[in-house]
Amino acid sequence: MNAFTIKDLENLTGIKAHTIRIWEQRYSFLKPRRTDTNIRYYNNEELKKILNIALLNKYGYKISHIDRMSEPEINDKINHLSNALAQHEKVINELIQAMVDMEMDAFEFRLTDYIRQRGIEKSISQIIFPFLERIGVLWMTGHIIPAQEHLVSNIIRQKILVGIDTINTHVHIPKTLLLFLPEGEFHELGLLFVYYMMKSRGIRVIYLGANVPLNDVQQVIGYMKPDFLYTHLTSVSHAFNFDRFLAQSLKRFDSTPMIISGKLALAYERKIPPQIVFKKSLQEVTEFISTIQ
Repeated sequence: MNAFTIKDLENLTGIKAHTIRIWEQRYSFLKPRRTDTNIRYYNNEELKKILNIALLNKYGYKISHIDRMSEPEINDKINHLSNALAQHEKVINELIQAMVDMEMDAFEFRLTDYIRQRGIEKSISQIIFPFLERIGVLWMTGHIIPAQEHLVSNIIRQKILVGIDTINTHVHIPKTLLLFLPEGEFHELGLLFVYYMMKSRGIRVIYLGANVPLNDVQQVIGYMKPDFLYTHLTSVSHAFNFDRFLAQSLKRFDSTPMIISGKLALAYERKIPPQIVFKKSLQEVTEFISTIQ
């Protein structure tokens, strides 16, 4: 069983912690346990319940009405939500529920079914990235076990790789981008999606993968002369120093522009050095790729 804090529930559902506390006082659907030091915590079943309740509440159902519903009624109402965004959130909730229960067959089936209906690119932008954003905090705080992270990541990675492998485009853009993750960064799902988008649009990609020393990147640049470098920083090791990485990159790759996206780029508040461009959202990444000619 996983133990989730009220902050975890806030991050996963978008419902503020003080609102969750009010719901606990007024309604009967949440019954948190408490640690020896009187801190609330919630189990898998309570997490799944509040995901469903938050979804109905967001799309028009009063919380007092939801409180009177049985579990089958809640599920039926969710299945009949017609709003497209609500349907996306429903799938994301199902993936979260399968992950916390370690039902990997169910996780893969739901994801595969969505990809079959919508294609890999829409699946990534509508389902996979929002899912990863919502559960990313749990991975960093250790509120899910490493096995869950590895199992989920590997399933998603396989889907993106299949998408990359099956691309067949007659468009050829005479630009080359070198994609890599620096030492200490192993989360390559974001970079793989960038790889997919670039390849599908006819851009030549050199993919070095994760945990690559800058010396190796420098050597490849010397041989292959890419037009841009690209990295996506999600959750690097504690030893990683972002400012040092930027300074060393400028020193080694001063004649090659570098694009950086991901959570670390989003959170960076200092002045950005020349030759480096930050892309702080999926929309900005997509717009950048569309400008490459």
